[in-house]
Amino acid sequence: MSFQSILGNFALILFVLTIVTGVIWFLDVFVFAKQRRKNADKALAEYDARRTKLTAEGLRLEESTRHELEANLLKQPVWIEYSGSFFPVIALVFFLRSFLFEPFKIPSGSMLPTLFIGDLILVNKFTYGIRLPVINKKIIAINDPQRGDVMVFKYPVDPSVDYIKRVIGVPGDKIVYKNKRLSVNGKDVSYTNMPDFRDNLDYLKHYKEDLTGVSHSILINEQRPAYVEPYDFKDKGLCTYDNEGFSCTVPAGRYFMMGDNRDNSQDSRYWGFVPDENIVGKAFFIWMNFGDIERVGSFH
Repeated sequence: MSFQSILGNFALILFVLTIVTGVIWFLDVFVFAKQRRKNADKALAEYDARRTKLTAEGLRLEESTRHELEANLLKQPVWIEYSGSFFPVIALVFFLRSFLFEPFKIPSGSMLPTLFIGDLILVNKFTYGIRLPVINKKIIAINDPQRGDVMVFKYPVDPSVDYIKRVIGVPGDKIVYKNKRLSVNGKDVSYTNMPDFRDNLDYLKHYKEDLTGVSHSILINEQRPAYVEPYDFKDKGLCTYDNEGFSCTVPAGRYFMMGDNRDNSQDSRYWGFVPDENIVGKAFFIWMNFGDIERVGSFH
């Protein structure tokens, strides 16, 4: 793993911070604090002996002086104080982000018109099973991804990068995309015309697509060819490509993903299938868009 990918892996950074601050907190509670108490008791005993001697000589020391001495001797070093303060906060964030919900920001228009650039979304981390943080290994299976789900996953070409697309095919499905029309397992997907969608200077065809019962919007740029030039990827032999599009059979343990902005999306058509171990979670809610507050809400 490169240094750059480590910096980009926030889960790994959180994990390391949780461990480091947790170890410091543990050592302080069970080792350092006891040592400070021991040293303080020794120093206070010497102080008391000195005060007794001075009292016998007619001199008097204020009791507050003893309290100040004790407080200074028991005070945590700054690095321990900060570690102990941050540990519960970091641990809570790490737990929530690893097992419940994780925030993401939409960086591109590949999921228009469902998701816009700048949308801040929440991803359910447990819908598809409980996974160990950092290594992303599934330890408890719950649900499998379904056609139509909007899913975040590790980009197969570079797992340090998170992608978001829609699940089009699940294991065993035969996906055919010819002349920009989709069919799944021999059944044509139905389309309903919607008003054209403006994306910068382009006007794109806007359709409601019914993907085996899941209705969602897609965009088609009729100026773009249907031809797809794929990369080399694992199980590429399960796909065939021609000038009209492609067909693929989804292998076991893998998923076929496409962006809703069909002619402006790098997805499974180009780089292949997403393995189960790359799954991050199911996207389900826009919690903020600072450019358009009305974007807040659920989507499908």
